[in-house]
Amino acid sequence: MSAPTTASGSAGRIAAEAPVALTARAPQVPAERLVAEMVPPPRFATVSFDNYITDPGRPSQAEAVEALRGFAGRLGGGAGAKGGRRRHWFRREAKPAASGGPRGMYLDGGYGVGKTHLLASLWHATPAAPELKAFGTFVELTNLVGALGFQQTVKTLSGHRLLCIDEFELDDPGDTVLVSTLLGKLVEAGVALAATSNTLPGKLGEGRFAAADFLREIQGLSAHFRTLRIDGEDYRHRGLPAAPAPHSDETVTRAARHIPGASLDDFPALLDHLSRVHPSRYGAMCDGIQAVCLTGVGPIPDQSTALRLVVLADRLYDREVPVLASGVPFDQLFSEEMLNGGYRKKYFRAISRLTALARDAKGLADAASSGR
Repeated sequence: MSAPTTASGSAGRIAAEAPVALTARAPQVPAERLVAEMVPPPRFATVSFDNYITDPGRPSQAEAVEALRGFAGRLGGGAGAKGGRRRHWFRREAKPAASGGPRGMYLDGGYGVGKTHLLASLWHATPAAPELKAFGTFVELTNLVGALGFQQTVKTLSGHRLLCIDEFELDDPGDTVLVSTLLGKLVEAGVALAATSNTLPGKLGEGRFAAADFLREIQGLSAHFRTLRIDGEDYRHRGLPAAPAPHSDETVTRAARHIPGASLDDFPALLDHLSRVHPSRYGAMCDGIQAVCLTGVGPIPDQSTALRLVVLADRLYDREVPVLASGVPFDQLFSEEMLNGGYRKKYFRAISRLTALARDAKGLADAASSGR
């Protein structure tokens, strides 16, 4: 009897299972998972200061690496660095551990300069057991507070040596005050902090003005932070060819049926679905997805929809999921008004990341077209 056909069989065979649809997924994410997943995402699971490629023409990048190396070193020492007892001794030792320097680092810079790489490198370099370090985006942190409650979140994170917050956002005053209060409690407990900026340049200005506003938001904590400005161009596109042009609907559909674990969705339908799923679940919605295939990509109709797509783009990028699409190029997703408005930094980051993922998917489309 012959073996059943599988996706890894002979050339040109269609995957054994039809592609899934993200629009059919609305996962529920338990609080325990939110806590357990507060580690650098897969794309940054093995990064380090050593493999951060600095631009010789941008000395602020090398300066940031050295500053963060020193910061990580000051957080070491004690049994916790080797996974020892987590609680009583930690609260006594944590505050003096970094007494020679600031209790927090704030990485400020444009999209694509490697801030997340550096933040994850700090997490990896800090000599403490993984359960004594937490890494998450600002959105993920606010979701954790929503799931656990404020007091339980304080209790859960107070035993940590380091909390890294990626993409700290200032667009929701309520969330900003909430997290500011949380950070105050954690610093009092001896937790070191590190954050990357994700500001509203249209309202707050660029660079150090944005950083200063962040520090004002966390009120009495400003003395604990050192701001590192990181200059540079988007590393995702340095010296690379232009992003691949969108494919035809037929090519995208064929690729989805040839790629094991691929999803296939109509872009407008996916945008509508995102409005009914909380952004905290977008990561879980992508569980097991090996490639995202989208037909009919077009301009985003409004800002609320655009911001949801930004979150999905971040989760796909974190998980290194290639994106194969038909329709308009990703640099035409957002209107000129959006790209010149208060959220423009987010939109440019999303364009950058989606373009990188489209480049990653080019080989998949070529294989599908040739029947491989």
